Formats: sequence, C-alpha cells, structure tokens
Amino acid sequence: MQRVANCILKVDDKVLLLKKPRRGWYVAPGGKMEAGENVKDSVVREFKEETGLSIQNPELRGSFTFIMREDEKTVQEWMMFTFYTTSFSGTLLDESEEGELEWVPVDEVLDKPMAEGDRFIFDHLLNSDGQLYGTFVYTTDFTLIDQDLNPSN
Repeated sequence: MQRVANCILKVDDKVLLLKKPRRGWYVAPGGKMEAGENVKDSVVREFKEETGLSIQNPELRGSFTFIMREDEKTVQEWMMFTFYTTSFSGTLLDESEEGELEWVPVDEVLDKPMAEGDRFIFDHLLNSDGQLYGTFVYTTDFTLIDQDLNPSN
C-alpha cells in the first residue's frame, strides 16, 4: 500500500496549493513516503521538494484511506496523512516540477477544481481544529462513489 503525506500551509488567510498539470486539480503539496520514513519527516521533505519552503511545526490533522475500484473490484489502495501548519521558512520556488504553485485565498479554496474527497478534507481542516479520519472510494477515473468521514470533535 502506497503512503502519501501532504500539508496545508495557511498564511494570512491564504493557502499554498499546487495545481497538478494532468487534470488541472489543486492539491496540498506533498508526496510519496520513502521506505522506513516516518510521516512527519516525509511531509517536511516532500513539501520542501515541491515548494522550496521548510514547513515548521506541522500538526497531523487527517488520516485517510483511498480505494480505487473498477467493476466492484479494488484495484488500488493508498493512505494519506494530511498535516496543517501556519509557519515556514525559505523562499517559494519560481517553478515546481510537480505543477504550478499558487497562494489561494481561504474563501476560494473549495471553489478550485479538485478531487471531491479533497474538498471534504480542505473544508474540515480549514474550518476545524480537530482531526479527521476517513475513507474515500473512487472509480478509476476519480469519480467519488463513497466516503466515510469521522471527525475527532
């Protein structure tokens, strides 16, 4: 099972998002964990690789399972650990190999094109202090067919 760690960085009522070129969807910067790597080290490393920024004091705010199904059969499954922080150091990259970096006003984040499950995650993490646990089930073309969300508060 693949493991992914990402982070929502919120500064002055804006969130740093990455617009991925394949679908044009916006995501929180992050990426795949390396073998033997803990989730916090992974999110710090991946965030820096994608943005040039060193996040400080990231808090784990979400743990999610993603399941891809085709004809009722599970064809892929991965876990994502989502962190949240408001502090960083460094200079934002002019260009990222992963897509376009953009500071998006908090009140516009949910209007951006993104995977439907991500919309639930952003909504919770930007409007609540608690953790969110969940499972999202998608078709192979990323149509959300089911979700189970359990907030900690």
